[in-house]
Amino acid sequence: MSRIGKMPIAIPAGVTVEVAENNKVTVKGPKGTLERVLAPELTIKMEDGHIVVERPNDLKRIKSLHGLTRTLLNNMVVGVTNGYEKVLEVNGVGYRAAKQGKTLALTLGYSHPVNMEDPDGIETVVDGQNKIIVKGIDKEKVGQYAAEIRDKRRPEPYKGKGIKYADEVIRRKVGKTGKK
Repeated sequence: MSRIGKMPIAIPAGVTVEVAENNKVTVKGPKGTLERVLAPELTIKMEDGHIVVERPNDLKRIKSLHGLTRTLLNNMVVGVTNGYEKVLEVNGVGYRAAKQGKTLALTLGYSHPVNMEDPDGIETVVDGQNKIIVKGIDKEKVGQYAAEIRDKRRPEPYKGKGIKYADEVIRRKVGKTGKK
């Protein structure tokens, strides 16, 4: 039995969960509404303030979907109650981030500034000149947008310049040494 899949998901106060046909799940909460179509093979039940995911058999594919479906549902419930955020740091001389309306303007040592438009449902906040906070209710979208920002200038291993996640550790390399 899937250890994650069999755990019930508690529904906090102020959150409503609706399961329509073909496992189309709508979760409404104080921060917004999320909708997702989940695997139709599994049964999603509401039992006294909890969501329970059950599987019909023990085929490899169904077993894989069991834990995934439960985690996706849990991420939706957490998203509409608390939301998600990723913190990025901009390191390097002359590297900085600024916010103009819905546009994130990055100066990353290129000959031109890099401008990124916030996707809908995602908000970026610039704290100082070198800290970017990506916020939203959809965990997948927050992570994806944070990854796209990081891809504009990945951290390099010699000086550590570039955009990195706040909790990321960069493995540093030793530079060249001169001849003797």
